[in-house]
This record gives sequence, structure tokens and C-alpha cells, in this order.
Amino acid sequence: MVGAEDFTTAAGSIGPASNAKRHRLAELALADRIPLVMLLEGAGHRPVDGGYRAPTDTLAQVRCSGKVPIVAAVMGPSAGHGALVAPIADFTVMTPHGAIFTAGPPVVRESLGEEVSKEELGGPSVALASGLIHNAASDDEDALDQIRRYLSYLPSSAWSYPPAAPGGEDRGRRATAELGLVIPRDGRRSYDIREVIRILVDGGETLEVQARFGSAIVCALAHIGGQSVAVIANQPMVMAGSIDAAAADKAAHFIAVADSFHLPLVFLSDNPGMLPGSRSEKEGVLRSGARMFAAEALATSPKVNLTLRKAFGFGSMVMSMISFDGQAGTFAFPGTTLGAMGASAMSRAIGADQGAAEALRRGELEASYRSAQRLGFDELIDPSEARNAILATIERSLSRRQAAAEPVLRSAVTP
Repeated sequence: MVGAEDFTTAAGSIGPASNAKRHRLAELALADRIPLVMLLEGAGHRPVDGGYRAPTDTLAQVRCSGKVPIVAAVMGPSAGHGALVAPIADFTVMTPHGAIFTAGPPVVRESLGEEVSKEELGGPSVALASGLIHNAASDDEDALDQIRRYLSYLPSSAWSYPPAAPGGEDRGRRATAELGLVIPRDGRRSYDIREVIRILVDGGETLEVQARFGSAIVCALAHIGGQSVAVIANQPMVMAGSIDAAAADKAAHFIAVADSFHLPLVFLSDNPGMLPGSRSEKEGVLRSGARMFAAEALATSPKVNLTLRKAFGFGSMVMSMISFDGQAGTFAFPGTTLGAMGASAMSRAIGADQGAAEALRRGELEASYRSAQRLGFDELIDPSEARNAILATIERSLSRRQAAAEPVLRSAVTP
């Protein structure tokens, strides 16, 4: 179900009739259990004489949330009421001509005395940096293509399971020996996690979501063995993989959407924990981390965790490494370092002498083996076995789909 604001008619503004029409579009999308796509380029609500009780389209759009995919494209200036579609949507894209804001430059000038252009107020650079918009599009055609690609990974509604990718090669099991070359053994050296994802997924093809926001975590849609999956991966190239507030917020939303539409969740862990420091604390890193943890812990879709090199403290928990979390499979490479915090930081924190510091370091290096002995991991695997282990887990977990799909019910209060 597609609705498109027409800027050539009253600047695409929303009057009573168009509001009712927008409400009807969302109402039909939910009733027919099909995606809702909104193309935005309008001036928001249009003042009219008199007032009366009428349906508000945002009510119907919110009722669609988690039940049918909601996608929006900002293809021109989008203000006020119409712009609310974007934060409600599961996925939003913006073209270079797009801009989105609570109120446009004339209203800002009148109410605040601030002179600002629409680009400075809510252009792509602003909307992408704030996390309001997920992806940038080069033009209108690219925006529509990204919408098609995004929807291709999802079922038509939460009452269906994701479709398997049609045909194609590279869907079976294969060794991933390249991972041993891509991932440095030295945990202090960085690498691009996107290369790891490319090796693990079918054909190396992904649709990354929000690449320009919360870049310490990469969120991407892909296929593994022909099955749609949602990949959540730490990015060692950004702050050594430390998880900041923006990355946690991004991941929490991505996990909730993927879980709503029954996509298996694949976590690739390589982080030294949540990002510390005064700036991080002022940005609410603990609240955002708790939000991500709640999204992960409440997820009902199959979860697979692969720890690549390290995972410390709360950073390991939000990446689904914690025990008794209902994972379909948990794996790690031998020599993975674990703990409440790194051995060197722990030594400094407790004032350890040389002998105690060495014991802490030795314990850190042996942590993956001790964890596997106690079923903290299902198995320690060689990097060449990574894709096969993930694929086998996903294939096995599909046996859970013995009942009809239905919307996910979440009862927790979001942090």
C-alpha cells in the first residue's frame, strides 16, 4: 500500500480529507497484512476553518508497527505532521533534495528568530547524523530501489515468515578460511567487520542499515543459506568496537524490527565493552545499552552468537553472549578473551602486583576454554567453520516454525 504526498497540490499539505485518506491507507495495509510505504514531500498540516473530530493517520500508522513493515522515503521537504511518518517507520531513506523537520525555516524564523536554511535544519547530513533517517539515497530511483531491497528480506506481515531467496548459488555450506586472514590475532589491531560479514553471507551481498549513525555497530540484512537474517556486528575500526549510546540505540531498533518479522539474529561480537568516559555517560550510554539488552533479551527469533576475538562486561551481554538467553547457538574462536573487563584494566583497578597481573592475563587468555567446558559456548570453532556453524544452527532453528506466524508481544518497559 503506497501513499505519496503531492507537492504540486497545496505544497503537499495535509487537510481533513487527505488526513482521512492517509488513515485509510494504513488501515487497509494492516487489514490486508501488506507493507505500508509512504513517500514524503509535504508542508505538514494545513489550517482549515472550524474544527471537528476526525481520524488522525498517525494512530493507524502506529497500529501497523510491528505487524506490517512500514517504510518511508523523504524525497523533498517534509514538515510537521507528515514528517512524523519517518520516526514511526521501520526503515527510512532520504534523497539529496530531502529535508525533514518539526517546523520549516519560516516558522523557526518567526518563533525563534533563527535564520536557517532547510538543509541546515533537517537536510540529509542532519537527519542521518541524528539517526532519524536510516539511509541516504543518491536520487529518487535509488530511494525506491532501496525500499524494494529492504522489503525483499521481510515477509508481507508479522503473520508470515520471511521468504527464502529464490535460486542462486553460494547458498550451501563452504569453508571460510579467509576469515583467518581478515581477522588479526592481535586483539589490539583493527579490521573492517563488513569484510567478515561479506565472507559469511550468501554472495557477499547485504543491505546495511544506518551506516552513518552509531557506526561502532554494523546492522545489515542478508541471506545465509537462502534465509533472510539480521546481522548485528561490532565494528573494531570504530573506537575498537566499544559500544556507545548511538550504536546501542541503532541496534535496539534494528533488533526489534527484525524480531517483529521473524528474522534470525546473527551477532558477531568483538568489543572491549560499553564506551566509558564522561562524554559517553552524558549521552546516556547505560540507558541505551539497557535498551539494546532489553531488545535482545526479549527477542523471540532464533539468535546465533559468534564471538570473534573479545567481549567484555555489559558489551558481551548486549551482543547475546550471556548464558541462559535462549540462543539457538553460541560459538567462539579459540583464544577469545572474556571477562568483566580486560586484564590490564583490572590489574590497574585493583592495584595488582606483577604476579597477580600475570594470573589475570593468563586467565583472560584461557577464558574461552573454561567457558566452553561449562557450556558458556556450545562449541569453539576454527574460523574456517564459521559459516557452516551459523548455517547449520539457522537450518536447525527453522524447525521452530511449526506453528503459524503471528505478531510478537513484548511486555517489558523499554529503558
